[in-house]
Amino acid sequence: MQKHITRREFLKAGGLTILGTAATALFANSEAKSTSEQPLQMDHDHNDSMAMTVGEVDHAQNGFNPSDTLTDFDYGKVSTLEDGRTLREFDVYAINRDVEVVPGIVYPAWTYNGRIPGPTIRCSEGDLVRIHLRNGSSHPHSMHFHGVHPAQMDGVPGTPGVIEPGESFTYEFDAEPFGLHLYHCHAFPLARHIAKGLYGAFIVDPKEGRPPVDHEFVMVMSGFDVDFDDGNDFYAVNAIPFHYQQNPIQIRVGEKVRIYLVNILEFDLINSFHLHANFFHYYPTGTSLTASEFTDTIMQTQAQRGILEFSYKYPGNYMFHAHNTEFAELGWTGNFEVVP
Repeated sequence: MQKHITRREFLKAGGLTILGTAATALFANSEAKSTSEQPLQMDHDHNDSMAMTVGEVDHAQNGFNPSDTLTDFDYGKVSTLEDGRTLREFDVYAINRDVEVVPGIVYPAWTYNGRIPGPTIRCSEGDLVRIHLRNGSSHPHSMHFHGVHPAQMDGVPGTPGVIEPGESFTYEFDAEPFGLHLYHCHAFPLARHIAKGLYGAFIVDPKEGRPPVDHEFVMVMSGFDVDFDDGNDFYAVNAIPFHYQQNPIQIRVGEKVRIYLVNILEFDLINSFHLHANFFHYYPTGTSLTASEFTDTIMQTQAQRGILEFSYKYPGNYMFHAHNTEFAELGWTGNFEVVP
């Protein structure tokens, strides 16, 4: 009988067997004996700031790359209504897809448009939003948007928005209020549908827009329960653990950065974001144009979100990560590469 390995034991050991697939090549020195005294052996880079996996996942096979996810805003198909308002239409497909979350471990994900997170849907306050969801998977699914909309558009059991395999449904509502929101599947069992990848960011810009910045990035915090024991084994922003440590986000000294940060982590109560050697202005939920605090660390429970704005004064490599050792060591860590 296979011994159950907890995620904390995983941090101490050098290997893991998932769904009958050996993952002993996942980490450096993975043939080391698994004992409570054996530390996890990983590669180090970028000033030895944090451990990370050996090699990278196959982004082409996955069908998405977290470096692209940062700035991939979907504004939909745009047209003008008779009353002069803007109509934005989006096509979303719920499909099953195998995703290599770390080298050697492939996870049977449920996705919107074949990617995790799903497309970043973006519009302006007052737009009419029309989302055509088609269910190409083997389970009932829906899209539940955080915001203001009629009950029939809520995407929860008992409403027409929860659709069976092969069915489709069109959600339609006015985009309000302005701010940073999210969407996710609300079919039961809810925890499993979210944990398997059915979520994404939903940005409603103010009518007058936000002050201009040099860079806007979307970061969705989540995790993966690869052995299905209702506990996360890996953590990440934009799905792939350690991605932004292996592929630092490059910005220049003095450039203004805006991050749309969403927490959709399942199975853990609290997530966090910490920025090294800097502070940021924080706008919870993005529903005000006035920052609520100036800090370097914030916490979010599931579905909480906020907008961060900052710039760097000095060049160099600067970490950002969950200020939780376990989360960071299991993938929720990255670097900004600040160049002159």
